[in-house]
Amino acid sequence: MITEKIINKNKYGQYFTPELIADFMIELANIDTESKILEPSSGKGVFIKLLIEKGFKNITAYEIDSELSEKFDFVRNESFVSANISEKFKLIIGNPPYIRWKNLEEELKTELATNHLWNKYFNSLCDYSYLFILKSIKLLEDKGQLIFITPEYWLNTMHSITLRNYMLRNGYFSEIYHFNETPIFEKATVSTIVFKYIKASGNKNQKIDIVKYYKNQQLTNDIIQNIKNKKANNDIEVLTASQFKENERWILADDEKISEMKQFEEHCLKQQNNNLLLLFENDKKNNFYTIGDFCNIGNGMVSGLDKAFQLNGETLTEYEKQNTIKVIKAKNLQPYFYDEITSYIFANHIESEENLKSDFPNFYNRLQKFIPQLEKRYQYNRKINYWEWVFLRNFNLFNSDKARIFVPCKERISNKNYFRFVYVEANIFPTQDVTAIFKKENTKESLHYILALLNNYRTFNWLKYNGVVKGNIVEFSEKPIASIPFRAINWSDKNEVALHNDISELCENYITKNSPELLQELNYKIDKLFQ
Repeated sequence: MITEKIINKNKYGQYFTPELIADFMIELANIDTESKILEPSSGKGVFIKLLIEKGFKNITAYEIDSELSEKFDFVRNESFVSANISEKFKLIIGNPPYIRWKNLEEELKTELATNHLWNKYFNSLCDYSYLFILKSIKLLEDKGQLIFITPEYWLNTMHSITLRNYMLRNGYFSEIYHFNETPIFEKATVSTIVFKYIKASGNKNQKIDIVKYYKNQQLTNDIIQNIKNKKANNDIEVLTASQFKENERWILADDEKISEMKQFEEHCLKQQNNNLLLLFENDKKNNFYTIGDFCNIGNGMVSGLDKAFQLNGETLTEYEKQNTIKVIKAKNLQPYFYDEITSYIFANHIESEENLKSDFPNFYNRLQKFIPQLEKRYQYNRKINYWEWVFLRNFNLFNSDKARIFVPCKERISNKNYFRFVYVEANIFPTQDVTAIFKKENTKESLHYILALLNNYRTFNWLKYNGVVKGNIVEFSEKPIASIPFRAINWSDKNEVALHNDISELCENYITKNSPELLQELNYKIDKLFQ
C-alpha cells in the first residue's frame, strides 16, 4: 500500500489499492497457479482475494497492522522489514508502504536503525518503500517477477540512486505503466507507476515496454484494457526504451528522445568531454551551462487576494495613480506575447488606515468590501494591514528598468508541446502565478536570444523529462528554471556571434509582427546553433 503520513490517517498512513488496479497487476504476471507468491504489505487483502479467486494457493503475506491482518488466516502479523524469510518466490506483488523518513513513526525508525539492508544501502534521506523493493528482489528466485505500484519520483531522485543501481545489477524491467495524475487512490494525489521487474543476470538488452496514460479521470475497465493491450490513442502513449543505466536518472522516454536530450546538453557543455549527462547537481556540478549561470530568477509577489487589489477602470487621483503597479497574470501569457496588463493597488508604504482614507480615498473605498477576506490571509508571522500585499518577495528584482521574461509558475502539458516564455517590458510585475527571469549584469547574450532558446522545442522536451514534473504539470520556480541547459555564445567565433544577432533580431521582430514566417526562420537559425 502506498503510504504517506498525513492528518487523520493511522500511523501507517494507508492508501489501499483499488481492485481494478490490483487485478490489472496480477494479469501482468506470467506464472502458473502452483507458483510461490509473496505479498509483503497485504493491507485489506485485495491482492490475496483476487489471487485466490484466480486459483493461486501458494501465497505468503505480511501485514504489520494487526487490525488488517486478521482477514486471512495465513497473513503473518509482523513487519516484512524485519521478518526472517529464507524461501524464494516466483512472484512478489503489491503496494509497498511509501513513507518519507520525516513522517515515519519512531518505532519504524528504530526498526530501520538495526536493519542490515537499510544500513547497507540507505539512509535517513531515503523512503521506507526502498527497503521493500530491495528486499523483495533478494527474495525472488531466478527469473522471478516483481510487480509493484509506487509513486514515480524514486525513478529520478538522487537519494534513490543506490536502489536503482541495485535493481540494474540484479535484473531488468519488462514493463512500466505510468498513470500520471490519474486518481487511483482515494484522497491522495500522486503520480503513479506500475512496474514489472525480472530478477536475472542476463537479458539486459531487452527493451522496456512503456505505456503512459495522460487523462486525469477515473479509470474504467475499458481504459485499463486499452492500457493492458497497449492500444495507443489520444490519452495513451506507447513506446519502447532501452534498459536504464547506472548512476543516471531513469527517464520514461524512448531512445530517440533521450538521445535528443543528450545532444542538447552536449551543445551546452562548458568544455568538450565525454561526460554528457551529469544529472545530480547536488552531488556533482553539471558540465553544461544553465540558465541560472546567466540569469537571475524570481517567483512573483503575493497579494493574498488579487481581486481586492485589481483595478478595473476606477477613477483615481494622480497621487493614487502613482501608487499602482502594472501586473501581468499567467492567464494572459502566450509564447513570446502577453495579452493584457492589469493595474493593481500597491500601498504597502501607507502606515495607517487614516492615512489610507485621507490620501487614497478611492483605494480605501474599493478595499472596504474585501476586508473580511483580506484579514483572513496568511500573515507570514507578522501583522499585515488589510491594504498591504502579504509577501513582496523579489520586489527589488522586479522594481527595475530592465526588460524581463515571464513564465507561468505551473504549466499543464498534457495537451500541448510548448511553454509560455514571454518578453515583458520594464516595470511590469509578476504575481504569485508567474516567475520572472532577468539577465545578469555580465551576460552578453541578449534577452531576446535567451527568450528564443527558452521557447524552442529542445527546452520543452528537456523540461518535460528532466524538470520538476508532477503528473502533467511542470513547475517553473527558481531552481527548475535555473537548471535548464543554456547554449552560450562563443564570442570569439564570428559565425556564432552572427547567429546570436540574427536570432535576437528575428525574435524581436516576431514579437512585433507575429509572423509565422519569422518564427520559422527564427527556429531555423536556432537549429544551426545545434548542428
